[in-house]
Formats: sequence, C-alpha cells, structure tokens
Amino acid sequence: MADSFRNVRIIGVATLLITYALLVHHINASGQASALGAVLALAPLLLLGGALALRTESRASGGILVVILVTLAWLNWPLIEQHASVIFWLQDISLMLVLFATFGRSLLAGRKPLCVSFAEAIHGGTLPLSHVRYAYWVTVAWVIFFGVIAIISTLLFFFMPLTVWSFFVNFLTLPLVALMFIVEYLVRRYLLPDAPSAHILAAVKAYRNMSLRKH
Repeated sequence: MADSFRNVRIIGVATLLITYALLVHHINASGQASALGAVLALAPLLLLGGALALRTESRASGGILVVILVTLAWLNWPLIEQHASVIFWLQDISLMLVLFATFGRSLLAGRKPLCVSFAEAIHGGTLPLSHVRYAYWVTVAWVIFFGVIAIISTLLFFFMPLTVWSFFVNFLTLPLVALMFIVEYLVRRYLLPDAPSAHILAAVKAYRNMSLRKH
C-alpha cells in the first residue's frame, strides 16, 4: 500500500512539473503579458512560503514570507505581468546558483565534499580511499555542471529569443541532470566495480536521515 501511494505521489508530482513547464513555455513563446504568466511566476515562491509555514520550526517565517509576497504581488501586479519572464529567469538562475554554492562550499578546506557525505550515508560508514577520491571529483563535476547551466541560461536569456531560453530551461535542463546521473553511474561502475550501487533517492534519504540524527 505504501509503495502504491509513493508511486501515485511520484506520478502526480511529475505530471504537475510537466504541466507547469508546458504552461511556462507557452507564456514565454506567446510574448504577451498575462495574468496566467504572473501567477505561474509567483507560484514557486508562494509554494516555498507555504511549505515553510507548514513546518513547525519555520512556521512564523513562512507565514511572513507568504504575506509579503501576496502584498508585493497585489501592489505590483501590472509590473509582474509585464516582466514574468524575468521572474522565471531569476528563479531558474537562483536554483542553479544555490546548488552550485552548496556543492562548491563543501569542497572548501576543512569540509567534507557533499558526494562523499552522500556515499557515506548510503554505505553506512567510512569509505575506502579510492571511493573518497572518486566522490570528491564527482562533487567537482556537479559544481562545474551547475555553473555551466547557470551561464548558458543567462546567455540564452539575454542574447537569444525568449523561446530558445524557455525551451532550454523547461525541457532540457532536467534531462541534462538525468544524463549526468547516468554518466556518473557508468563511470563509477567502470572505475569502482566493487562499489555498491545506489540510486540518488537512496542517497538523499540516507543523507537526510543522517542529518536528522545529528540534530
């Protein structure tokens, strides 16, 4: 029953993301200001504020964020309608830069590379030195990947037709992320044939559980 519910939830989230991407691309391709474009531009921010408001430890900050966003949207609705594409770009670039900084910061002296932490969480302990070195370079690869995606997105947004940028962001970015995972898996199986295999969801779940135990 739990597996069925999880599968339905995954399908539902995937459907929602695909529908959102299609609508956003339609708005960008039309080149017309619209209320739908403004709603789509603000939706991720409102969802973020709502998610924070539902968490006990951040309920106040989440509620304040929602109130601020709604107030600003009401006061600047015509401007948001006219420049929804800029908000789309800012959201995309912000996500890439957050991921870039998160992975990159873990490479600083005295810190543990994020992919090393993922691998340790999955395998439940200290890794062989060869695996640690490999996970270090995987972390570097992700830093480069997110940085390149952010640069390409920015160049396309400012120097190419909006539809080109929109197609890249809405229909190519996630497949490129998936391709990174596939390439990394194949390289890992070649360089570390004895290393246990695990998918990214297992890594995220294990790392989250490890973080919760620390707190």
